[in-house]
Amino acid sequence: MENKIIMLKGPTACGKTDHAFKLVKNHPLEIISVDSVMVYKGLDIGSAKPTSEELKLCPHHLIDVCEPTENYSAGEFYQDVQQVIQSIIRKGKIPFLVGGTMMYFRVLERGISQLPSANPTVRKQIDSEAAANGWAKLHQELQRIDPTAAKKIDPSDKQRIQRALEVHRITGKPISSFHGEHKQPIDYQRLNLSLVPSKRDILYKRIENRFDAMLDQGLVSEVGHLLSKNSLTSSHNSMKSVGYKQICEFIENKCSLDEARAKAVVATRRLAKRQLTWLRSDPDSLVVDPLHRKSEVDIEGRVSQFLN
Repeated sequence: MENKIIMLKGPTACGKTDHAFKLVKNHPLEIISVDSVMVYKGLDIGSAKPTSEELKLCPHHLIDVCEPTENYSAGEFYQDVQQVIQSIIRKGKIPFLVGGTMMYFRVLERGISQLPSANPTVRKQIDSEAAANGWAKLHQELQRIDPTAAKKIDPSDKQRIQRALEVHRITGKPISSFHGEHKQPIDYQRLNLSLVPSKRDILYKRIENRFDAMLDQGLVSEVGHLLSKNSLTSSHNSMKSVGYKQICEFIENKCSLDEARAKAVVATRRLAKRQLTWLRSDPDSLVVDPLHRKSEVDIEGRVSQFLN
């Protein structure tokens, strides 16, 4: 079993966590979170992060690994997850990757461009230039140094413009030139399970109910507390996450709470739709319908067969 890993993918609110907890009870698995929001400390309710009691019973790796003022990239996930997988294997257990951030799964399965790490000094300089001259001016600079990348990046996409300019200033090479250079994908025998609900209307209702539950649990207070910290603002990447972005708009008096709720539900549905598109394009995945009454038995059987 030393070279085996299990992946459990699925759209938001489809029941990944419940299935994962049940599998951990019956098999020597350790969960690695594959979630681009759970990595941030303090983003608990809106990310549906397991509670502290749940984490004691079923520890997760790659949760709360960075501050919400930081940017956590797919490249950093690629590096971190490699170390965690090896650590779990050394303990004689099976790495169990669970989540819905499909980009993270993709870099594991297909490799990732050999891009340099983020450089805070360079980013600060780019931000200063943007504040003085506007992002449209920086996009024009990108068109000059890397027309291939500029064609694919919208002039309003601040994050991608910043990253493209940052890479060029660090390496002297256009970011588009890195796209053919890949680190190797992970080399393990994989059980690749995808939870794909057969009835989208039921999934959408679960999304709506879950967001209402988050509001009842104190999501507005959580976001307010996060924004009260001097260095964190709604412009940080963590606060642009689905759910958090809309509550930030409410707190900043840009909309009512009812409007924020409606926007968040729509945004989460769109996220689920994108996740399902990714899953359906995965030729190596074993698909299970989480809405089927026998899904738990089906998943348990596939995992037992894989491990034995």
